[in-house]
Amino acid sequence: MNASRSLILAIESSCDETAAAVVADGCRTLSNVVATQHELHREYRGVVPEIASRAHLERILPVVRRALAEAEVGVDQLDAVTAGTRPGLIGALLVGVSLAKAVAWSLSKPFLGVDHVESHLLAGLLDAGAVTWPAVGLVVSGGHTSLYSMQGPLELERLGSTIDDAAGEAFDKAATMLGLPYPGGPHLDELAEQHVGTPGVSLPISLMKKASLDFSFSGVKTAMLYSIRGTPRRVDGKTVFDRSESDLDETARTDLAASFRAAVVSALTRKTRAAIERTGAGTLLAGGGVVANRLLRRELEALAGELGLKLHLPRTDLCVDNAAMLAVAAHHRLLRGDRDPLSVTARPTSRGRR
Repeated sequence: MNASRSLILAIESSCDETAAAVVADGCRTLSNVVATQHELHREYRGVVPEIASRAHLERILPVVRRALAEAEVGVDQLDAVTAGTRPGLIGALLVGVSLAKAVAWSLSKPFLGVDHVESHLLAGLLDAGAVTWPAVGLVVSGGHTSLYSMQGPLELERLGSTIDDAAGEAFDKAATMLGLPYPGGPHLDELAEQHVGTPGVSLPISLMKKASLDFSFSGVKTAMLYSIRGTPRRVDGKTVFDRSESDLDETARTDLAASFRAAVVSALTRKTRAAIERTGAGTLLAGGGVVANRLLRRELEALAGELGLKLHLPRTDLCVDNAAMLAVAAHHRLLRGDRDPLSVTARPTSRGRR
């Protein structure tokens, strides 16, 4: 292998996306195959771990074979194999990690385990220009909302994270309150895009203490519930509401969706601005499923323009869980000579608090 080049097979199975990708040199996506499980979890309005694990077992080999075929790469050409080893649903993670280690062992190639959440930050480096470090990194997904100071692709210090709901989880719950289909976040974004002008409902923007870079979305979620259903009352020992989402007309639904989206995005961008001002970084990286949200993308672009930042946003198809982003982290680990023992296994949590 050339000192600065690599060809890596990456496998992702941390939650409900079965994915595989082949990436060259840590930046060129040769293939990126994702098999979703939305149809399996829709009736439960959330991911059922046992169902997710079983679906990964059924789909992972066809997905890997398709990724290799689309990349027109034989396994003998690979320089390394990687998988996300943390965080995620432990049963789901074990499927991808076990296959990645087996492929690496059979080829006598390095196996590299990477952090799924931290890999989201590097998705914006795929098929893009070089990064100027240091940077601030923002991860916004269904399970994680965190800010990082980054001195390089593998040198991360967490500056803040959510103390309750992740932003994506809050979007999904708000969508459920509005009676929108699963998965809710994208449907809420679509509904909010139909609103014209300033939202008529004012929902709280939680900024925590002034010096804190942590997030909280439980308050805006509760305010959204009360805006839809009214203030709850106790009647005969039970909590009752005066109305439901079925009482909303389309104008009210659209206004509430736009109000909720604006409150969450405002909290994300304000904290990101504070992190940039605190660190003095000239680059902003963002990743995770919520970075596909159209208002958030517009606001991050506006923030970067105002502060003169170099902004790296992944394409929307690289915001959701995928394997290509794992290969970026693995590439940089490979370049510095890392190689994980096959005794490395999956872990449900990352280092420290998320």
